[in-house]
Amino acid sequence: MFDRLESVEERFRKLEEDLSNPGLLGNQKEYQKLAREHAEISPIVEAYRHYKELKQQIQDNQNLLEHEADAEMRELIRQEVADLRGQVEAAEVELKLMLAPRDPNDDKNVILEIRAGTGGDEAALFAADLFRMYTRYAELRRWRVEIMDTHPTGIGGMKEIVAAINGKGAYSRMKFERGVHRVQRVPATESQGRIHTSAVTVAVLPEAEEVDVFIDPNDIRVDVYRSSGPGGQSVNTTDSAVRITHIPTGLVVTCQDEKSQHKNKAKALKVLRARLLDQMQSEQEAKIAQERKSQVGTGDRSERIRTYNFPQNRVTDHRINLTLYKLDTILGGTLDEVIDPLITHYQAEALKDSGD
Repeated sequence: MFDRLESVEERFRKLEEDLSNPGLLGNQKEYQKLAREHAEISPIVEAYRHYKELKQQIQDNQNLLEHEADAEMRELIRQEVADLRGQVEAAEVELKLMLAPRDPNDDKNVILEIRAGTGGDEAALFAADLFRMYTRYAELRRWRVEIMDTHPTGIGGMKEIVAAINGKGAYSRMKFERGVHRVQRVPATESQGRIHTSAVTVAVLPEAEEVDVFIDPNDIRVDVYRSSGPGGQSVNTTDSAVRITHIPTGLVVTCQDEKSQHKNKAKALKVLRARLLDQMQSEQEAKIAQERKSQVGTGDRSERIRTYNFPQNRVTDHRINLTLYKLDTILGGTLDEVIDPLITHYQAEALKDSGD
Protein backbone atom coordinates (compact mmCIF):
# COMPACT_ATOMS: atom_id res chain seq x y z
CA MET A 1 0.00 0.00 0.00
CA PHE A 2 2.78 2.45 0.94
CA ASP A 3 4.63 1.86 -2.34
CA ARG A 4 1.44 2.89 -4.14
CA LEU A 5 1.10 5.97 -1.94
CA GLU A 6 4.69 6.98 -2.66
CA SER A 7 4.09 6.68 -6.41
CA VAL A 8 0.84 8.71 -6.11
CA GLU A 9 2.71 11.44 -4.21
CA GLU A 10 5.48 11.44 -6.83
CA ARG A 11 2.87 11.77 -9.59
CA PHE A 12 1.28 14.66 -7.65
CA ARG A 13 4.60 16.51 -7.53
CA LYS A 14 5.08 15.98 -11.28
CA LEU A 15 1.56 17.33 -11.97
CA GLU A 16 2.28 20.43 -9.87
CA GLU A 17 5.40 21.07 -11.95
CA ASP A 18 3.53 20.57 -15.23
CA LEU A 19 0.61 22.79 -14.21
CA SER A 20 2.96 25.63 -13.24
CA ASN A 21 4.52 25.54 -16.72
CA PRO A 22 3.31 28.71 -18.56
CA GLY A 23 3.63 26.93 -21.90
CA LEU A 24 0.78 24.57 -20.95
CA LEU A 25 -1.75 27.41 -20.84
CA GLY A 26 -1.81 27.40 -24.63
CA ASN A 27 -3.16 23.85 -24.61
CA GLN A 28 -6.40 24.14 -22.66
CA LYS A 29 -7.47 20.54 -23.29
CA GLU A 30 -4.24 19.11 -21.86
CA TYR A 31 -4.27 21.63 -19.00
CA GLN A 32 -7.82 20.63 -18.00
CA LYS A 33 -6.92 16.94 -18.18
CA LEU A 34 -3.90 17.39 -15.85
CA ALA A 35 -5.86 19.71 -13.54
CA ARG A 36 -8.60 17.08 -13.23
CA GLU A 37 -6.06 14.36 -12.35
CA HIS A 38 -4.40 16.74 -9.85
CA ALA A 39 -7.78 17.38 -8.16
CA GLU A 40 -8.56 13.64 -8.05
CA ILE A 41 -5.37 12.56 -6.28
CA SER A 42 -4.97 15.68 -4.12
CA PRO A 43 -7.10 14.28 -1.20
CA ILE A 44 -5.03 11.04 -1.19
CA VAL A 45 -1.73 12.96 -1.08
CA GLU A 46 -3.05 15.26 1.65
CA ALA A 47 -4.17 12.27 3.75
CA TYR A 48 -0.83 10.48 3.19
CA ARG A 49 1.18 13.55 4.21
CA HIS A 50 -0.96 13.88 7.35
CA TYR A 51 -0.26 10.20 8.09
CA LYS A 52 3.51 10.77 7.73
CA GLU A 53 3.31 13.80 10.02
CA LEU A 54 1.62 11.68 12.71
CA LYS A 55 4.31 9.01 12.38
CA GLN A 56 7.01 11.68 12.71
CA GLN A 57 5.34 13.10 15.83
CA ILE A 58 5.38 9.62 17.40
CA GLN A 59 9.09 9.29 16.59
CA ASP A 60 9.83 12.74 18.04
CA ASN A 61 7.98 11.89 21.25
CA GLN A 62 9.81 8.60 21.60
CA ASN A 63 13.10 10.46 21.23
CA LEU A 64 11.97 12.82 24.02
CA LEU A 65 11.17 9.84 26.26
CA GLU A 66 14.74 8.61 26.02
CA HIS A 67 16.07 11.87 27.48
CA GLU A 68 13.23 12.86 29.85
CA ALA A 69 13.94 12.14 33.54
CA ASP A 70 10.78 13.69 35.05
CA ALA A 71 8.19 10.96 35.76
CA GLU A 72 5.19 13.26 35.27
CA MET A 73 6.46 14.50 31.90
CA ARG A 74 7.22 10.93 30.82
CA GLU A 75 3.61 9.94 31.56
CA LEU A 76 2.27 12.91 29.54
CA ILE A 77 4.48 11.94 26.59
CA ARG A 78 3.28 8.30 26.77
CA GLN A 79 -0.35 9.48 26.73
CA GLU A 80 0.34 11.65 23.69
CA VAL A 81 2.04 8.74 21.90
CA ALA A 82 -0.98 6.49 22.63
CA ASP A 83 -3.32 9.19 21.23
CA LEU A 84 -1.15 9.61 18.12
CA ARG A 85 -1.10 5.85 17.52
CA GLY A 86 -4.90 5.86 17.55
CA GLN A 87 -4.86 8.64 14.95
CA VAL A 88 -2.36 6.69 12.84
CA GLU A 89 -4.66 3.64 12.82
CA ALA A 90 -7.63 5.78 11.73
CA ALA A 91 -5.48 7.44 9.04
CA GLU A 92 -4.41 4.01 7.71
CA VAL A 93 -8.06 2.94 7.38
CA GLU A 94 -8.86 6.17 5.55
CA LEU A 95 -5.93 5.65 3.15
CA LYS A 96 -6.98 2.06 2.41
CA LEU A 97 -10.48 3.28 1.56
CA MET A 98 -9.06 5.95 -0.72
CA LEU A 99 -7.01 3.34 -2.58
CA ALA A 100 -9.84 0.79 -2.77
CA PRO A 101 -11.12 0.10 -6.32
CA ARG A 102 -13.55 2.82 -7.34
CA ASP A 103 -16.59 2.43 -9.54
CA PRO A 104 -15.69 4.35 -12.73
CA ASN A 105 -19.37 5.32 -13.11
CA ASP A 106 -19.64 7.04 -9.71
CA ASP A 107 -19.31 10.56 -11.10
CA LYS A 108 -21.86 10.01 -13.88
CA ASN A 109 -25.40 11.32 -14.06
CA VAL A 110 -28.23 8.79 -13.79
CA ILE A 111 -31.02 7.43 -15.94
CA LEU A 112 -33.70 6.30 -13.46
CA GLU A 113 -36.38 3.84 -14.59
CA ILE A 114 -39.30 2.95 -12.29
CA ARG A 115 -41.84 0.31 -13.33
CA ALA A 116 -44.92 -0.99 -11.54
CA GLY A 117 -44.68 -4.74 -10.97
CA THR A 118 -47.10 -7.12 -9.27
CA GLY A 119 -50.05 -5.40 -7.64
CA GLY A 120 -51.89 -3.63 -10.45
CA ASP A 121 -53.14 -0.13 -9.61
CA GLU A 122 -51.60 -0.26 -6.15
CA ALA A 123 -48.15 -0.97 -7.63
CA ALA A 124 -48.59 1.94 -10.06
CA LEU A 125 -49.53 4.25 -7.17
CA PHE A 126 -46.42 3.19 -5.25
CA ALA A 127 -44.26 3.71 -8.37
CA ALA A 128 -45.49 7.34 -8.30
CA ASP A 129 -44.68 7.51 -4.56
CA LEU A 130 -41.13 6.30 -5.21
CA PHE A 131 -40.62 8.84 -7.98
CA ARG A 132 -41.75 11.63 -5.62
CA MET A 133 -39.31 10.29 -2.99
CA TYR A 134 -36.39 10.39 -5.46
CA THR A 135 -37.42 13.83 -6.71
CA ARG A 136 -37.40 15.21 -3.15
CA TYR A 137 -34.08 13.50 -2.45
CA ALA A 138 -32.62 15.08 -5.59
CA GLU A 139 -33.88 18.50 -4.47
CA LEU A 140 -32.17 18.06 -1.08
CA ARG A 141 -28.88 17.24 -2.84
CA ARG A 142 -29.37 20.04 -5.43
CA TRP A 143 -29.56 17.58 -8.32
CA ARG A 144 -31.70 18.30 -11.37
CA VAL A 145 -34.47 15.88 -12.40
CA GLU A 146 -35.67 15.77 -16.00
CA ILE A 147 -38.57 13.49 -16.97
CA MET A 148 -37.82 11.51 -20.13
CA ASP A 149 -40.95 9.38 -20.52
CA THR A 150 -44.07 8.62 -18.46
CA HIS A 151 -46.96 6.16 -18.68
CA PRO A 152 -49.48 7.39 -16.08
CA THR A 153 -52.63 5.65 -14.95
CA GLY A 154 -55.92 7.48 -14.59
CA ILE A 155 -55.85 7.47 -10.76
CA GLY A 156 -52.51 9.18 -10.11
CA GLY A 157 -50.25 6.17 -10.52
CA MET A 158 -47.39 5.43 -12.91
CA LYS A 159 -47.06 2.22 -14.90
CA GLU A 160 -43.60 3.42 -15.88
CA ILE A 161 -41.51 6.56 -15.56
CA VAL A 162 -38.05 7.28 -16.93
CA ALA A 163 -36.07 10.32 -15.74
CA ALA A 164 -32.57 11.75 -15.90
CA ILE A 165 -30.96 12.85 -12.63
CA ASN A 166 -28.05 15.23 -13.13
CA GLY A 167 -25.74 16.23 -10.30
CA LYS A 168 -22.42 15.63 -8.59
CA GLY A 169 -22.10 12.04 -7.38
CA ALA A 170 -25.64 11.10 -8.48
CA TYR A 171 -24.75 7.55 -9.56
CA SER A 172 -22.47 6.95 -6.54
CA ARG A 173 -25.53 7.23 -4.26
CA MET A 174 -28.46 6.30 -6.49
CA LYS A 175 -26.92 2.98 -7.59
CA PHE A 176 -28.00 1.45 -4.27
CA GLU A 177 -31.65 1.91 -5.27
CA ARG A 178 -31.45 -0.66 -8.05
CA GLY A 179 -33.74 -3.66 -7.47
CA VAL A 180 -37.25 -4.59 -6.36
CA HIS A 181 -39.00 -2.35 -3.84
CA ARG A 182 -41.90 -4.01 -2.01
CA VAL A 183 -44.77 -2.11 -0.39
CA GLN A 184 -47.20 -3.41 2.24
CA ARG A 185 -50.24 -1.23 2.89
CA VAL A 186 -54.03 -1.06 2.84
CA PRO A 187 -55.11 0.31 -0.58
CA ALA A 188 -57.51 3.25 -0.55
CA THR A 189 -59.88 1.15 -2.65
CA GLU A 190 -59.87 -1.78 -0.18
CA SER A 191 -63.11 -1.75 1.81
CA GLN A 192 -62.12 -4.69 4.07
CA GLY A 193 -58.97 -2.96 5.34
CA ARG A 194 -56.68 -5.81 4.27
CA ILE A 195 -52.96 -5.24 3.75
CA HIS A 196 -51.84 -5.79 0.15
CA THR A 197 -48.29 -6.45 -1.00
CA SER A 198 -47.16 -4.89 -4.26
CA ALA A 199 -43.81 -4.51 -5.99
CA VAL A 200 -42.03 -1.89 -8.07
CA THR A 201 -38.76 -2.38 -9.96
CA VAL A 202 -36.16 0.37 -10.04
CA ALA A 203 -33.30 0.47 -12.54
CA VAL A 204 -30.45 2.95 -12.05
CA LEU A 205 -28.24 3.32 -15.11
CA PRO A 206 -25.14 5.50 -15.44
CA GLU A 207 -25.72 8.03 -18.19
CA ALA A 208 -23.60 7.13 -21.22
CA GLU A 209 -21.82 9.75 -23.27
CA GLU A 210 -21.50 9.39 -27.02
CA VAL A 211 -17.84 8.44 -26.48
CA ASP A 212 -18.96 5.58 -24.17
CA VAL A 213 -21.47 4.06 -26.60
CA PHE A 214 -21.52 4.65 -30.33
CA ILE A 215 -24.91 4.11 -31.96
CA ASP A 216 -24.73 3.49 -35.70
CA PRO A 217 -27.63 5.36 -37.36
CA ASN A 218 -28.10 2.29 -39.58
CA ASP A 219 -28.77 0.17 -36.47
CA ILE A 220 -31.85 2.09 -35.34
CA ARG A 221 -35.40 2.48 -36.59
CA VAL A 222 -37.19 5.69 -35.64
CA ASP A 223 -41.00 5.78 -35.61
CA VAL A 224 -43.02 8.90 -34.86
CA TYR A 225 -46.61 9.06 -33.66
CA ARG A 226 -49.03 11.28 -31.77
CA SER A 227 -48.52 11.38 -28.03
CA SER A 228 -51.47 10.72 -25.78
CA GLY A 229 -52.28 11.08 -22.12
CA PRO A 230 -54.80 9.47 -19.76
CA GLY A 231 -58.44 10.34 -20.35
CA GLY A 232 -57.71 12.07 -23.62
CA GLN A 233 -55.56 14.75 -21.98
CA SER A 234 -52.25 16.10 -23.31
CA VAL A 235 -52.98 14.86 -26.82
CA ASN A 236 -50.77 16.53 -29.40
CA THR A 237 -52.08 17.30 -32.85
CA THR A 238 -48.64 16.61 -34.38
CA ASP A 239 -46.56 13.44 -34.57
CA SER A 240 -44.11 14.49 -31.85
CA ALA A 241 -43.78 11.21 -29.90
CA VAL A 242 -40.77 9.09 -30.82
CA ARG A 243 -40.11 5.34 -30.64
CA ILE A 244 -36.54 4.17 -31.29
CA THR A 245 -35.81 0.49 -31.91
CA HIS A 246 -32.19 -0.67 -31.69
CA ILE A 247 -32.23 -3.46 -34.26
CA PRO A 248 -29.14 -5.49 -33.11
CA THR A 249 -30.39 -5.82 -29.51
CA GLY A 250 -34.15 -5.35 -29.90
CA LEU A 251 -34.16 -2.59 -27.26
CA VAL A 252 -37.09 -0.18 -27.66
CA VAL A 253 -37.23 3.31 -26.15
CA THR A 254 -40.19 5.70 -26.35
CA CYS A 255 -40.38 9.36 -25.45
CA GLN A 256 -43.43 11.62 -25.70
CA ASP A 257 -43.10 14.15 -22.89
CA GLU A 258 -41.80 16.99 -25.06
CA LYS A 259 -43.89 18.78 -27.70
CA SER A 260 -40.88 18.78 -30.01
CA GLN A 261 -40.11 15.63 -32.02
CA HIS A 262 -36.43 16.65 -32.07
CA LYS A 263 -36.27 16.90 -28.26
CA ASN A 264 -38.09 13.59 -27.80
CA LYS A 265 -35.63 11.89 -30.15
CA ALA A 266 -32.63 13.35 -28.28
CA LYS A 267 -34.05 12.14 -24.96
CA ALA A 268 -34.83 8.68 -26.36
CA LEU A 269 -31.25 8.35 -27.68
CA LYS A 270 -29.90 9.32 -24.24
CA VAL A 271 -31.95 6.53 -22.59
CA LEU A 272 -30.95 4.05 -25.31
CA ARG A 273 -27.24 4.81 -24.79
CA ALA A 274 -27.59 4.25 -21.04
CA ARG A 275 -29.40 0.92 -21.57
CA LEU A 276 -26.78 -0.24 -24.08
CA LEU A 277 -23.94 0.68 -21.71
CA ASP A 278 -25.70 -1.17 -18.89
CA GLN A 279 -26.16 -4.23 -21.12
CA MET A 280 -22.50 -4.19 -22.18
CA GLN A 281 -21.33 -3.93 -18.57
CA SER A 282 -23.70 -6.72 -17.46
CA GLU A 283 -22.27 -9.00 -20.15
CA GLN A 284 -18.72 -8.19 -19.05
CA GLU A 285 -19.61 -8.95 -15.45
CA ALA A 286 -21.15 -12.28 -16.46
CA LYS A 287 -17.99 -13.22 -18.36
CA ILE A 288 -15.69 -12.62 -15.40
CA ALA A 289 -18.28 -14.18 -13.04
CA GLN A 290 -17.70 -11.52 -10.44
CA GLU A 291 -20.07 -9.15 -8.74
CA ARG A 292 -19.49 -5.48 -9.22
CA LYS A 293 -17.84 -4.25 -6.04
CA SER A 294 -19.76 -1.01 -6.20
CA GLN A 295 -23.10 -2.82 -5.80
CA VAL A 296 -24.36 -4.27 -2.54
CA GLY A 297 -25.86 -7.69 -3.27
CA THR A 298 -25.89 -8.97 -6.81
CA GLY A 299 -27.44 -5.84 -8.27
CA ASP A 300 -29.96 -8.07 -10.07
CA ARG A 301 -33.14 -6.12 -10.79
CA SER A 302 -35.21 -9.12 -9.71
CA GLU A 303 -33.64 -8.97 -6.25
CA ARG A 304 -35.90 -7.61 -3.49
CA ILE A 305 -33.85 -4.93 -1.78
CA ARG A 306 -36.31 -3.04 0.42
CA THR A 307 -39.75 -3.29 2.05
CA TYR A 308 -41.95 -0.31 2.93
CA ASN A 309 -44.55 -1.31 5.55
CA PHE A 310 -47.13 1.46 6.01
CA PRO A 311 -49.07 0.07 9.03
CA GLN A 312 -45.81 -0.14 11.02
CA ASN A 313 -44.26 3.05 9.53
CA ARG A 314 -41.28 0.76 8.80
CA VAL A 315 -38.61 0.60 6.10
CA THR A 316 -36.37 -2.48 5.96
CA ASP A 317 -33.34 -2.78 3.69
CA HIS A 318 -32.80 -6.52 3.28
CA ARG A 319 -29.19 -6.30 2.03
CA ILE A 320 -27.81 -5.06 5.35
CA ASN A 321 -30.73 -5.96 7.66
CA LEU A 322 -31.39 -2.29 8.40
CA THR A 323 -34.82 -1.40 9.84
CA LEU A 324 -36.00 2.16 10.45
CA TYR A 325 -39.41 3.15 11.85
CA LYS A 326 -39.63 6.41 9.91
CA LEU A 327 -41.20 5.48 6.60
CA ASP A 328 -42.93 8.85 6.32
CA THR A 329 -39.69 10.85 6.53
CA ILE A 330 -37.85 8.50 4.15
CA LEU A 331 -40.63 8.78 1.55
CA GLY A 332 -40.30 12.53 2.13
CA GLY A 333 -36.79 12.36 0.65
CA THR A 334 -34.45 11.81 3.63
CA LEU A 335 -32.89 8.80 1.91
CA ASP A 336 -29.39 9.36 3.28
CA GLU A 337 -30.43 7.50 6.44
CA VAL A 338 -30.65 4.37 4.30
CA ILE A 339 -27.94 5.09 1.72
CA ASP A 340 -25.17 6.09 4.17
CA PRO A 341 -25.22 2.69 5.98
CA LEU A 342 -25.14 0.96 2.57
CA ILE A 343 -22.05 2.96 1.60
CA THR A 344 -20.41 2.15 4.97
CA HIS A 345 -21.14 -1.55 4.36
CA TYR A 346 -19.62 -1.36 0.87
CA GLN A 347 -16.51 0.41 2.18
CA ALA A 348 -16.02 -2.28 4.82
CA GLU A 349 -16.26 -4.94 2.09
CA ALA A 350 -13.79 -3.00 -0.05
CA LEU A 351 -11.37 -2.85 2.88
CA LYS A 352 -11.59 -6.63 3.29
CA ASP A 353 -11.03 -7.13 -0.43
CA SER A 354 -7.99 -4.85 -0.45
CA GLY A 355 -6.21 -7.34 1.81
CA ASP A 356 -3.75 -4.75 3.12
